[in-house]
Amino acid sequence: MHRTVPRKQLLAVTIASLFAAGGSSAVWAQEAPAAENSATVVVTGTRVSNRTVLDTTAPVDVISADAIKNSGVPEITQALSVALPSLNFPRPGLSDGTDTIRPATLRGLAPDQTLVLVNSKRRHTSSLVNLNGTIGRGSAAVDMNTIPSGIVKTIEVLRDGASAQYGSDAIAGVINVRLRNDRSGGEAMVSYGRRDTEYEFNPGAPQAGATWGTRDSRERKDGNTATFSLWKGMELGENGFLTLALERKRQDHTERSGWDVRQQYPLVNGALDPREATIDRFNAWYGEPELKQNTFFANAGYDLAGGVKLYGWTSYQGRDARSGGFFRRALQDNNTIQIYPNGFLPIIAPEVSDFSAAFGATWTAGPWELDASATYGRNEMDFTIQNTLNRSLGPASKTEFDAGGFKYDQLTFNLSGVRQFEVGLSSPLNLALGAEARREGYALHAGEPDSWRNGGVLLPSGLPTASGSQVFPGFRPSDESDASRRAYSVYADVEANVLPDLLASFAVRGEHYSDFGNNWSGKLAARYNFTPAFALRGSVQNGFRAPSPQQQFFTSTATNFVSGIPYDITTFKPSDPAAVALGAKPLDAEKSTNFSLGAVAKLGKASLTVDGFQIKIRDRIVLSENLLQENVRNFLTSRGFIGIGGGRFFINGVDTTTRGVDIVANYPWSAGDVGRFDFTLAGNYTKTEVTKVPVTAQLAALNPAPPLFDRVNVLTFEHGTPQTKVTASVNHALGAWSGTLRATRYGKVLQPDANPARDHWMTPKTLVDIEGRYKITERLTAAVGAENLFDQYPDAYPALLNGTGNAPFSNYSPFGRSGRFVYARLNYAL
Repeated sequence: MHRTVPRKQLLAVTIASLFAAGGSSAVWAQEAPAAENSATVVVTGTRVSNRTVLDTTAPVDVISADAIKNSGVPEITQALSVALPSLNFPRPGLSDGTDTIRPATLRGLAPDQTLVLVNSKRRHTSSLVNLNGTIGRGSAAVDMNTIPSGIVKTIEVLRDGASAQYGSDAIAGVINVRLRNDRSGGEAMVSYGRRDTEYEFNPGAPQAGATWGTRDSRERKDGNTATFSLWKGMELGENGFLTLALERKRQDHTERSGWDVRQQYPLVNGALDPREATIDRFNAWYGEPELKQNTFFANAGYDLAGGVKLYGWTSYQGRDARSGGFFRRALQDNNTIQIYPNGFLPIIAPEVSDFSAAFGATWTAGPWELDASATYGRNEMDFTIQNTLNRSLGPASKTEFDAGGFKYDQLTFNLSGVRQFEVGLSSPLNLALGAEARREGYALHAGEPDSWRNGGVLLPSGLPTASGSQVFPGFRPSDESDASRRAYSVYADVEANVLPDLLASFAVRGEHYSDFGNNWSGKLAARYNFTPAFALRGSVQNGFRAPSPQQQFFTSTATNFVSGIPYDITTFKPSDPAAVALGAKPLDAEKSTNFSLGAVAKLGKASLTVDGFQIKIRDRIVLSENLLQENVRNFLTSRGFIGIGGGRFFINGVDTTTRGVDIVANYPWSAGDVGRFDFTLAGNYTKTEVTKVPVTAQLAALNPAPPLFDRVNVLTFEHGTPQTKVTASVNHALGAWSGTLRATRYGKVLQPDANPARDHWMTPKTLVDIEGRYKITERLTAAVGAENLFDQYPDAYPALLNGTGNAPFSNYSPFGRSGRFVYARLNYAL
């Protein structure tokens, strides 16, 4: 397995690279999952030091550490998905590396259109670009589950575009993870849970004369998950802190396959093989992957003389995962029966390593508060393909292959300054100026030769067979790349109370990228307080998202056979000559125009926010359709590209309009002897319309013209995520007892098909989570709970859409398809 630095060595480097630091303090958020507490100070979306959550010009949700901790599987992305109606976290299966690094979506937009920060500094993305038929196809997003829950103090989610403030990617919004900065205290947590579920599916019909029956339901107890985490705050000399977090997670895979009704074995003397009646027909790993994951995170700070504060953090995660591909039956041409007489289930086993480090300082120079920092992040993913074979090597084939992998890294330097001026307004004018330089790199390396080559062994029919390891052919030497780019930016923003009740802000940012050129973004936002209890707020802005290095430089090749003739089917770089012949061009930035208008009401202790938005995006970058048509092959052959059977590439050209509204209501209630309640009711409505799709003159001239972005991808943008989502939760505390009850309703979702008659609509579903906690001693707390208490599943495919039986549920389900999860947890305060 290829790895740049051995794990133990990298962990030592990680610890050694921890720099002392002095981060800014923050007020604790309340325990409500989406707290809108007017006393909570936020730093996201504003550079004024004392702005509270209900006094901002744009909506900001604050997720507390307890909201993450008090869940069955304490991971950041899952906690955000149940806390925020505007965020969804589908959990696809049978989708290669996307099973392991799963993207989330905000406001129905792509995963890479939300910017993720750690302590207000840009977080690096994962090296994986999602290529299969999942939500987020074509995107490379930040893997927030590389951050252990124990290091999190709060998470601030800005539901508003912010490219003028933070740069590329902040079209849908910003997620800012704020780290603990404790000098004392800590907590140890151990939890254990499993899936305890029963699910129903639509069985297919076995062929006439079959000796096996069918099944339409199944009980499962699987997905055992054990998590141990620890965080500890320590003094770092007299004037500093060091907060450490460790997390170890072990998760067994889940199986949610259907009954495979297909014939499994070759006929014996014209009759069915007797083994047809005895083989296990639940033969797929369709569900959660198997995981072994170890994470380390440290945050530190130190105050020097003269008001200088140093700050920094570092992290490392190693993740080993295993997930399944589609089952290969014994009789299939891509099986070698001497190796697997009963067929085989190929396993995709990616090994992921993620590293980050940051160092910075803040100081005062006259009226200026200055901040300088350097941050680095790297994500690397290497693939081992297990329990498989290379059919073209015959019985001599290995059964495990190093298929290669890729890595992405990011180095960022920031310098910013903030000061205030008295200019005769109702408040001082807050001015922020800054500059940023960033280098991004992407590299892809090939697998071992047997993972991609063709050994020449023919099928019994005399026809050739596919090259490489089954389910995931290795990357070829021709796929390799090692590229980088640089980006430079400057920004300025001002904010002040122009009138006693009118807050206004303006931001502008200029960017230069070495690969695609320049971009300017601006944002104007305002808020007017009609009374202390009611205000209107709104913004208008333009934003952008730069094409990612993953989209520009990823390539892979597999062999397909058409009428017995082998063709290379390639995911081309946009700069590849074959892609250029089909009309590909250098990728340009996506451009957006955002409008928002909202209201904030404070009703005693209660609060209500309502925010409407419209996001128009031009030239969205998408992965094209698979261009495998005969006229495409003929076109490429006529231009000298021999043996290329087609492929796909990234291209600009999709325009969309997204409109919606977010509503969040909170009410804390002290009920005397009955205890304290915190109620939250939140809802989101989002509708996306595709208004333009890409075309190229070269493909348009063919007859018939193959589409670059067809019906399935258009409808995935428009209906692949729920248009409505509502969450209602209550936290209750009384003496040593406390608990959480939450219900989440997901609106209907479409899994489209090229044939409209095969579209699959999933009806709305409501999931209920419950947890009870008891404080055994002053330090020790026990909890038991259940996620998806009533064992809800998305609507199963009709038999027509699930001919194999392997995958009875859609990957588009916004809550996955794993069923009820029951768990117990112990927390010990240090």
